[in-house]
Amino acid sequence: MDSKSSNNKTSRRDFINKSLRISAGITLGGLGIFLAKDASSEDLVWQLDPKKCIQCGRCVTNCVLTPSAVKCVHVFDMCGYCDLCGGFFKPGTKKLTTAAENQLCPTAAIQRKFIEDPFFEYQIDEDLCIGCGKCVAGCGAFGNGSLQLQVQHDLCVNCNECAIARHCPAEAFSRVPASNNSLFKGFSGHEI
Repeated sequence: MDSKSSNNKTSRRDFINKSLRISAGITLGGLGIFLAKDASSEDLVWQLDPKKCIQCGRCVTNCVLTPSAVKCVHVFDMCGYCDLCGGFFKPGTKKLTTAAENQLCPTAAIQRKFIEDPFFEYQIDEDLCIGCGKCVAGCGAFGNGSLQLQVQHDLCVNCNECAIARHCPAEAFSRVPASNNSLFKGFSGHEI
């Protein structure tokens, strides 16, 4: 009888060990499937839709970074290469020179380069751009709208809840796939 009782205890012990191993295997397998599924889903990043943007200036004041991760980009496909660029010159400018008093940008982030009469090319110095949107508003009001604001993903820390998006009155911020992270309006409709 003693040997029979001993066999039962051993089988119970084996049963419990096997049950724990199976439970651990199922748990680890489920965790592995969950992690694999999560890793395969595409990452999302914040981006500004220039069709909705009203150039309110909150990108400068609400971004957790200083300066903001939102910068002006130039969609050259749309640009008219204007002599009198509404995104470069202040309204009512008397002389079309690059003097600071004539420039709309508060940080001189837009560089003007002569191409041929009467055409000029405008380049954005991202290091100087603070994302205020003044040039974007000017270009949209008196030009083709080729200056647009975009989140620069090499700078953005991709907050779970973007502080700019939370305060954006136009609700112009949304999550987009990281593989196609630019939203442009205009002729090309994609990153240049």
